Amino acid sequence: MKKKLYRSRSKKMIGGVLGGLSDYIQIDVTLLRILFVILLLTTAFFPFGLIYLIMIFVVPNEGDVIKHD
Repeated sequence: MKKKLYRSRSKKMIGGVLGGLSDYIQIDVTLLRILFVILLLTTAFFPFGLIYLIMIFVVPNEGDVIKHD
């Protein structure tokens, strides 16, 4: 089965992006959140804040099925 990136509904704090990413790369979500906050603060919110916002709109929610005709 092919792994897919999604926004998590169960591990959601803001947009669910990091929860879905943690499932995709199989790492603890708390560790990923801590790493993200450190990177966010050390880069003055750019580019990681911008990437996170883009991923909220681009990455589908968990359970959404894309139908191909």
